[in-house]
Amino acid sequence: MDETSLSLLTRLRRSPESESWNRLVELYAPLIRTWLRKYDIQLGDVDDLVQEVLLAVSKDLGKFDHGGQPGAFRGWLKAILVNRLRNFWRARERRPQARADSDIAERLAQLDDPASEMSQIWNRQHDQYVLRQLLALAEPHFAPSTWKAFYLVTLEGKRADEVAEQLEISVNAVFIAKSRVLNRLRQEADGLVESSSGFIAKS
Repeated sequence: MDETSLSLLTRLRRSPESESWNRLVELYAPLIRTWLRKYDIQLGDVDDLVQEVLLAVSKDLGKFDHGGQPGAFRGWLKAILVNRLRNFWRARERRPQARADSDIAERLAQLDDPASEMSQIWNRQHDQYVLRQLLALAEPHFAPSTWKAFYLVTLEGKRADEVAEQLEISVNAVFIAKSRVLNRLRQEADGLVESSSGFIAKS
């Protein structure tokens, strides 16, 4: 089977040291960095913790079982993030001059709880962020006219006939452009992002 037709997660399992790993790092490092900062991690420690989280993902990905469960990967990633944050703050508390933040444990417990508002915020921000990153990574693989047609119809919500007239192409070409881009995005995002998230579910 053509590797490009497989999801990013599937390609990573088959070849962890491949270009697909760089893709995952591109997708997730900025998101992980943002969430670390929400939990009072200083800039000097952020990069080290980002690497720890990504190393844990790389090490255990072969054991991760998506099981067809919606949001399984983002939940697994969140658990790794929470674990690394807890380890970090426990180590800080053992240092003689460290200032213990009394509400860190409570805030991490909220993030860890799938039913909490903080966990729901993680879910929403994760899916929105990953989709934006996938768009940025996918765009260079399409002709400008194809991308423009997809963008106008799918992201700006314009009618296909309006887009066809604006770009001086046929309505059928607009639908083909939309379908090609969405198919690539769905393939890449399979297992990472909810299929119901935003425009990715649109046909």
